[in-house]
Amino acid sequence: MRRRSLYVTTGILTALTTLVTGCGTLGLGEQPADLQIYSARHYDLEGAFGDFTDETGISVEFITGDDAELLERLKAEGDDSPADVFMTVDAGNLWNAARQDELAALDSATLDEAVPEDLRDPQGRWYGLAMRARTVTYNPDNVDTAEFDPEETYAGLADPKWQDRLCMRDATSAYTQSLVASLIDLHGRERALEIVEGWVDNGVQIMSNDILLLEAIDAGTCDVGINNHYYLARTLEENPDLKVDLFWASQEGAGTHVNISGAGVVEGSDNAEDAQRLIEWLATDGQNAFVDANHEFPVNPSVEPAPSIAAFGEFERMPLNAEAYGDLNAEAVDLLAEAGYQ
Repeated sequence: MRRRSLYVTTGILTALTTLVTGCGTLGLGEQPADLQIYSARHYDLEGAFGDFTDETGISVEFITGDDAELLERLKAEGDDSPADVFMTVDAGNLWNAARQDELAALDSATLDEAVPEDLRDPQGRWYGLAMRARTVTYNPDNVDTAEFDPEETYAGLADPKWQDRLCMRDATSAYTQSLVASLIDLHGRERALEIVEGWVDNGVQIMSNDILLLEAIDAGTCDVGINNHYYLARTLEENPDLKVDLFWASQEGAGTHVNISGAGVVEGSDNAEDAQRLIEWLATDGQNAFVDANHEFPVNPSVEPAPSIAAFGEFERMPLNAEAYGDLNAEAVDLLAEAGYQ
C-alpha cells in the first residue's frame, strides 16, 4: 500500500489547495483528502473540483507545478507517492507519462464514449478533458482574410508577404513545440524546417506569452499571430473593443492544430476507483464546470461550448497525434534552434 501523507517540495510546487464538502480549505495537520491530484493545469481548478466534491462527497487535494517537474516527482516517489491523478496541459506530456509506466490502464465505457478516439490513449492510460485550438489571430484593420492560405495557413505565414508582420510565442513554449512537432508529423522534417525558417526570415517578433502577443496585434505592432483561442476569448471578455479577430487555420487542408488538457490515474493509486470516477465526471457531468471558466472547448461532443467561444464559429480540427507531440518534441526543439527561432 502507498502511504497517504502529503508534503511540499521546495522549488517544484507552486500551490496546494484542498477542497472538502462544506469546509473550504483543509489544513495540512488534518485528515488528508480522499484524492490527491498532481496538476500542471493551474487555472480554474477550484470550481470544478468543488462541484465534484459537492456531488459525490469525495474530497480532493491538488498540487500544481510544471509538467516535467511533477512527472519527475512521481517517478522519484515511486510506490510512496500520495498522488492518485496526474493532470497535464499537453498531449505529449500525457503520452510521456504513460510511456514511463506512471499511469494505470482504465477500462471505462463512460470515458470511451465521452472522449473521441484521438483524444485518449488506446490503452486507456490517459484521457483528454479540455481542448484548445492554436490558430491564427489578426488585426482586422491591417489584414484581409483573403491573404491567408486556407489550405496550409501555418505554412503560408512563411510567405514573404508577411515580412515584418508576424508575432509568435517563444521556442521554449510547449505550445510552440507541439505545433512544430505536428508540422513535422504532417509535412516531414525538411518541409517543417522550411516553414519555420520562413517565419524567421519574415522577421517574426517573439513574445513570452499569448496575452502580450494579442496586445501587440491590437496595437498594430504586428498584424498576425498564432494564439490559443481561449486567450483571445478571455481578453475580449475584458476588452470587447480589442482589435483582434480569429481565423481558423487550414480549413481546406489538415485542419486547425489542437492540444488538450487531460488526466490519468496514477499507477498504484490507493484510491483508483474514486480517481477513475473523478476523470469520468470531468468528461461528462463536469465538462462545462471544467472547461467553461477558461473558455476551452469540451472534448465531449455532446457538450456545448460556452457562448464566448461558440461565437468564433465551428471549425475542422487537425487529428491529434499525442505520440508525435511527445516523441517528436526533441526534434521540434532541435529544428527551432536550427532555424534560428528564438
